[in-house]
Amino acid sequence: MDLKQLEYFVRVAELGSFTRASGVLNIAQPALSRQVRLLEVELRQNLLLRNGRGVTTTDAGKLLLGHGRGILHQVARAQEDLGRVQGALAGRVALGLPPSIAKMLTVPITRAFRKQLPSAALSISEGLTMSMQEWLLTGRLDIALLYNPSPSPEINTLPLMEEELFLISRRSDKANDKAGDKLPAGAITLKDLAKLPLVIPSRPNAIRMAVETGMAGIGCKPRVSLEIDGISAILDLVADGEGHAVLPKYALATSSKPRDFVARSIGKPKLISKLALASAAGRTTTMTQQAMIELIQQVAAEVFGPAHFSEP
Repeated sequence: MDLKQLEYFVRVAELGSFTRASGVLNIAQPALSRQVRLLEVELRQNLLLRNGRGVTTTDAGKLLLGHGRGILHQVARAQEDLGRVQGALAGRVALGLPPSIAKMLTVPITRAFRKQLPSAALSISEGLTMSMQEWLLTGRLDIALLYNPSPSPEINTLPLMEEELFLISRRSDKANDKAGDKLPAGAITLKDLAKLPLVIPSRPNAIRMAVETGMAGIGCKPRVSLEIDGISAILDLVADGEGHAVLPKYALATSSKPRDFVARSIGKPKLISKLALASAAGRTTTMTQQAMIELIQQVAAEVFGPAHFSEP
């Protein structure tokens, strides 16, 4: 049995589609179909039922999927063990980071990774929580930092840290001309926040849900001016006077001109966003990936300080 064919079959079965699997595996769809078919011929079993909407596994396919995941994990463990003979963990780790903190964490994580896991390979992608949850399930990511992840049997989560959300406004006195807002110099209450036009991500973005949940608790609703899914775009629109944003203070690091903004605390009550380390429950974590999780915990504590760091 060819390991590459087995990997191809596992990905197609997990994703339920040759088209999606070909994109993840970076292989042409006809070649992918041919390799999976060769595996079926060798085993003398139909493993997949093909239909217009994708594929589903047969009884034989379900059985092989369970064995295949175990076999591929053992291969990864063997590669790691061989790397340890040379004195270091090997293997590859695919990490996903939310845009609001990617600029804060990418460089220190990469530096720590090179130092602690010099024989391993690292790839980092940016994405929103909903997208990264899907990437974990499809195998595009091994580990991701997710905001307020919903409980799911498919995703394992480990609390990492808590972030306070702030009202982000344009610093200029003319910032509020379009909306006619008059803001206090210091903190703002959640009730007053409900009166302001917001440039905010669409549902089910974690920050959007935190704002709506917090306001629902005091009998209010957010006044949504624009729905934009992208931190940089949100800040550009705030800078243009289109409204205000609710973001972690660290999100200002994504702007080329962070001094153009004012961050005000929100109180009565505060809005808190929780960040968690996540991995796919259906995949066994390798030693290299476990070492990466510990590394992320260390770096997060150093970058954001112990006050934000969550104990598991």
